Amino acid sequence: MTEKSGKAGDSDKQLDIPQQIDADYGVALERLDNWIDGGIQLLPNIILAIVVMALFYGIGVFVRRLVLRQSTRRNRDNLGEVLGGFIKWVIILVGFLLAATIVIPTLNPGDLIAGLGVSSVAIGFAFKDILQNWLAGLLILLRNPFTINDQIEVNGHEGTVERIETRATIIKTYDGQRIVVPNSDIYTNAVLVKTAYEKRRSQYDVGVGYGDNIEEACEVIQNALAGVAEVESEPPPEALPWELAASWVTIRARWWTNSRRADVVHVHASVIQAIKQALDEAHIDMPYNTQVQLFHDQTESTEGDRGSQREGWPAPKEGSTRPRWKELAALQKTDSTKAAQQQNVSNSD
Repeated sequence: MTEKSGKAGDSDKQLDIPQQIDADYGVALERLDNWIDGGIQLLPNIILAIVVMALFYGIGVFVRRLVLRQSTRRNRDNLGEVLGGFIKWVIILVGFLLAATIVIPTLNPGDLIAGLGVSSVAIGFAFKDILQNWLAGLLILLRNPFTINDQIEVNGHEGTVERIETRATIIKTYDGQRIVVPNSDIYTNAVLVKTAYEKRRSQYDVGVGYGDNIEEACEVIQNALAGVAEVESEPPPEALPWELAASWVTIRARWWTNSRRADVVHVHASVIQAIKQALDEAHIDMPYNTQVQLFHDQTESTEGDRGSQREGWPAPKEGSTRPRWKELAALQKTDSTKAAQQQNVSNSD
């Protein structure tokens, strides 16, 4: 038998022609037969692995629904969706590792986890922004600095929070536009939450004339604020003398309203209308900005000499108390008067 097998091997070697493709279908069929035999032997392991995967998938779905249910009771739907989805996929990954060890008994889970750890570094660099936004979104949901329907301002964008996703926060602006802000930007920058409290204070500066009584003006403005129905009575509205401007005395009106943007805007309009009507009825002046411009001849030899030139026009000459342009105007008036007199005399002759 040994000799025959050796001769058979020699004949096989002789049939192997160099630089040509030898189509040996017997070897292919033998390998296919080995794979089928191996698959049949592993069939129980494969069925058990599928059962394990299905079991862990079911556990993951159940845990996700449980987390979502608990978060819904606490009005934290977004947190339940993100956290529940994360826990679900962690459970599925554990089930996959167990199923892999069942199908391939020689597979060491520790080596597989180590391999995943090495590859996770490359994955982390490749998807750094995505992972950063996801982690920032999870931290935002856990710390809860703002919630859905809160009105916030971040990086110059302002609007109402519609939802917080794993990658970004969706904000609807007051004019009906949508802004997608990455969670990492929100987490690393200052965020102004305008509806964090029930009430918000607004203010507006009103200018009254210097000739009017400041106390009376403050009282009139404060009563006008109190007369607006939407203005909160606690804390009460205020009218405070604030600045002595160039053309008026500034009085700062301050009042409290509901913190929602719509309430703030509408009450602001009502307050301005009430203040204007109250000041008009009290006959208190609201002056506009006044500017004075002085024109003078800048061709004098003393131009720029502060010792001999007065502010606003050149210094008078030869003891005159009036500026040069007034002297010229007086001379022109005198010349015109003399000419008119001469004309009258000639007409009478």
